[in-house]
Amino acid sequence: MKNERVLLRALEPSDIDFIYQLENDISVWHVSNTIAPFSRYAIEQYVLNSDQDIFTLKQLRLIIESSDVAPSKRIGTIDVFDFDPQHKRAGIGIIIIEEEQHKGYALEAMKLVVDYCFKTLGLHQIFCNISAENQVSINLFEKMGFTNCGVKKEWILYNDSWQDELIFQLINK
Repeated sequence: MKNERVLLRALEPSDIDFIYQLENDISVWHVSNTIAPFSRYAIEQYVLNSDQDIFTLKQLRLIIESSDVAPSKRIGTIDVFDFDPQHKRAGIGIIIIEEEQHKGYALEAMKLVVDYCFKTLGLHQIFCNISAENQVSINLFEKMGFTNCGVKKEWILYNDSWQDELIFQLINK
């Protein structure tokens, strides 16, 4: 999947070190609910087994590459998770490396993955969970047409304080 700015592609063994760095970056653990580092071996096994179908794994991780500059480079990942074919829904999560944030890449990747979810997977709805403190992500999902449909009060403990988590969804019209 690609457009003028980004390419979304399947995981390759050459992505192991990139994913290892992303998953072990403690500055983003609070958005991924990570509480312990991953071993390189665990990441390697994850990547090597990622060739299974989304209907089997119930999730799909794609690498986001910038394609508007040469050479293209890995700038993040986007996940489709909690895939539920019976109820035709799934969650979406995205992370862009810090030096490439605020350049519009996340919006471009989201457009591609939403199109994939609705047109290829035939989903009825997509959802995401965002900390009420994460205004950048809230803005991104609202630009994509997601609506805030609920609040989980004091759901996330971060830096010794409780934060609400917002539930956003996009219904396929």
